[in-house]
Amino acid sequence: MMLLPLLVMLSAIPGQALYFEVPGAIDVDAVTIEFKGQKLALAPSDNDWFGLVGVDLDVAPGRYPLTVTYNSADDQSNTEVVDIDVRVKDYPTTKLRVAPKYVQLSNENQQRATADRKLINEAYSKTSPEPYWQGAFLVPVRGMTGGRNFGHRRVFNDQPRAPHSGADLTAATGTEILASNAGKVVLTGDFFFNGRAVFVDHGMGVLTMYLHLSEITVSTGQMLRKGEVIGLAGATGRVTGPHLHWGARVGGARVDPFSLPGIAAEEVSSP
Repeated sequence: MMLLPLLVMLSAIPGQALYFEVPGAIDVDAVTIEFKGQKLALAPSDNDWFGLVGVDLDVAPGRYPLTVTYNSADDQSNTEVVDIDVRVKDYPTTKLRVAPKYVQLSNENQQRATADRKLINEAYSKTSPEPYWQGAFLVPVRGMTGGRNFGHRRVFNDQPRAPHSGADLTAATGTEILASNAGKVVLTGDFFFNGRAVFVDHGMGVLTMYLHLSEITVSTGQMLRKGEVIGLAGATGRVTGPHLHWGARVGGARVDPFSLPGIAAEEVSSP
């Protein structure tokens, strides 16, 4: 099994989906990667292999190994390691004083939020190893070229909350929301925090989510085309006004959806 060398090092920031290609190798039937607990299969393209790796929002700056394993038809395997240099990225933090009811949930609401989280975590675990997505990802609101609040951390009454793990896109109630790429709907529902929401598996560990919808027009298990309407924007769930929360995960890592392949550098979401 003859291998071609990878790049010496890759570079990323916390919250980035990193696209990379592995040069072709003779007699290789499968290529897999492992990075900080993520184990993902790559997909063949002509003589090369391609895939995504997610650098989670909470990854500290430093160099981390990404292991590439090549498997041949005769069960031989070889590995190669390339470092990912995670650079510093300062996301904003806002400290707020709010009424206690916005910090401490009632028992009923806490039970509902806990049940919601169980369903959502199950959806995250259902990703297909095969790629459904094809080519460039789309911004799910027509005419939008950027988002806001990804990575923004809020502290309510001195109690820190998890960083905002999606990009907020301006969208009036009733605005059509599009599937950012081909995929399979793995969960829909009306959730306490997220409101009406759609979760889409794009394969190879990549999922996107569309929250606070006023209406859902797809169903669980449905296969989607890139750009297909999946619902209408709204203000359901715990929000102060209509907009779309567009999120993405790669191998479980929370990443800025504007870092998915094909979205221009100038469209990276701002805080």
